[in-house]
Amino acid sequence: MTDTTDPVPLAQALIRCRSVTPADDGALDAMEAALRPLGFTCTRLRFNEVDNLFARRGTEGPHLCYAGHTDVVPPGDEAAWADSPFAAVIRSGMLYGRGACDMKGGIAAFVAGLTDYLDANPSHPGSLSLLITGDEEGPSVDGTRRVLEWMAQNGHTPDMCVVGEPTSKAVLGDTIKIGRRGSMNAWITVRGKQGHSAYPQLADNPVHRLTRVLHALTSTPLDQGSEWFEASTLQVTGIQVDNSATNVIPAEARAFLNIRFNDKHNSAALTAHLEAVLAEHAPDHEMRVQVSGESFLTEPGPFVEALRRAVERSTGVTPKLDTGGGTSDARFITHYCPVAELGAVGATLHQRDECAPVAELRALAGVYRAVIEECLR
Repeated sequence: MTDTTDPVPLAQALIRCRSVTPADDGALDAMEAALRPLGFTCTRLRFNEVDNLFARRGTEGPHLCYAGHTDVVPPGDEAAWADSPFAAVIRSGMLYGRGACDMKGGIAAFVAGLTDYLDANPSHPGSLSLLITGDEEGPSVDGTRRVLEWMAQNGHTPDMCVVGEPTSKAVLGDTIKIGRRGSMNAWITVRGKQGHSAYPQLADNPVHRLTRVLHALTSTPLDQGSEWFEASTLQVTGIQVDNSATNVIPAEARAFLNIRFNDKHNSAALTAHLEAVLAEHAPDHEMRVQVSGESFLTEPGPFVEALRRAVERSTGVTPKLDTGGGTSDARFITHYCPVAELGAVGATLHQRDECAPVAELRALAGVYRAVIEECLR
């Protein structure tokens, strides 16, 4: 081993796997090939059509787990990319390819930092593990959540977990995410009575009822935020009325909502709120709700402080603790152990010509080595 392991070759190998959710295309094989020589016991876990990997070195505590995903979103029009999205081309100091930013580059950086740590600490205290899923960008049903259940059943529940999502905003290490807002969707159908628009007294316009519902839901904020979270938001993401005639009052009207909520709410209470407003303005209705995840928070404490020290040691940057953005697999991990997210700058995730600076990936490897050192003291 060298003093500094370069994460770029592994990042390129992973990017060259066309692992668009839920395909694997050899990405987990590449991970196993990197981890087995380091003394990790690797277990492949397939749930339905999703491949996952759990790898662990050591049996004692403290147990630090790194969680990430090798699946990626579709590249879109591949001909519009400057290079093939799966070619892993390096140009002008940038590594290009789908997953370079989110998050194959981050996974490779962790393995590089891990390699350097083990080179210097072959008899390290505690345990190290990696939970790598192929189902983060998809439905998130047969990935991290199922692996965590297996880990709990087999004595592998970690004491703390770092999720390697690209959380930095402007410079590497400027942000550590210690929580996320919850997310839920609602599909609402309001029924009325169809009729001629010239005789509205003989009909019951569901569009009018629905607009009163939406006005009631959007005119008053859900809250003003909390200590660690910004204000919750309710967004109307769609309205649909299947009516091609201009002189007909329709029988039904539909709306679609997305709610991002902080720790002042849970999905059950918000569902009850929606039902109460509907009952008042549109008694004849149906509603379907899907919850992507509840809000969660890892309170600042020894684990979060260890991550902060690691970033400051490695980069000189003092990270901000943050809970913004969408959801991540940390929403599942929080039920098992303290979890926080720390990764690269997410400037091009899910974009055409997604890329990551080679120098940043190498610096991130140093951050992750410091994280291990701080957490396994």
